[in-house]
Amino acid sequence: MSTRKPRLEGKVAIITGAGSGIGRATALLFAEEGAKVVICDIAESGAEVCKEITERGGEAIFIKVDVSKAKDVAYLIEKTIERYGRLDVLVNNAGIPSSGTVLDITEAEWDRVLDVNLKGAFLCSKYAIPEMMKGGGGVIVNVASVLGLVGGKGEAAYCASKGGLIALTKALALDFAEYKIRVNCICPGSVETPMRQRIMASKAPEERRAAELKIPIKRVARPEEIARAILFLASDESSYMTGSTLVVDGGWTAQ
Repeated sequence: MSTRKPRLEGKVAIITGAGSGIGRATALLFAEEGAKVVICDIAESGAEVCKEITERGGEAIFIKVDVSKAKDVAYLIEKTIERYGRLDVLVNNAGIPSSGTVLDITEAEWDRVLDVNLKGAFLCSKYAIPEMMKGGGGVIVNVASVLGLVGGKGEAAYCASKGGLIALTKALALDFAEYKIRVNCICPGSVETPMRQRIMASKAPEERRAAELKIPIKRVARPEEIARAILFLASDESSYMTGSTLVVDGGWTAQ
């Protein structure tokens, strides 16, 4: 029998966008590793993930939040501290897709994508960091994308939001290193999430397969594979990492 200590034993972790996909997989894994998990999502599916964790013997609560609204985020942090008394880990995972060049998308669409994908991480960090400072430190993991590194055709707003998140990661890491708060970023490639499934549903089978063949590993990632990388950044196993960008893309950006 393994005697390995759970990697997040006794830690309190907030995961945004935890109702499905990468967020859900991360919440389940964090709970398995001993964390008390705060499931944050704008969708009610977050309650189902919370139930799944508690039925497995873990500890979790669900708080419905729109991360683009300051009052919602302030409420999220307030309720987390009220319930658990501390905050150790924040995973800024909430995000939405977008398609179109700057000529195609409206100002409202641009604002919507930047508000959720970038402003959401700003707000969550703004309200979470003071609590981490009170507790003597903490960890923030921002979930960006390879499209924040290399860009993507017809995805101007999404690329801008994820590129901004990578830069925000570095700024946060420098600003709060002295307070023992580590901030890192993960850049997944294609992941088999409900979001991707909705996007790919409009494409022909041969187009979907062609996209997979462009990945050296010849397949898209499972959410659980990204969750394990997030766990690494959230745990003490990455104790000497801050301001870093971890690419998990099956070799796509190596080409």
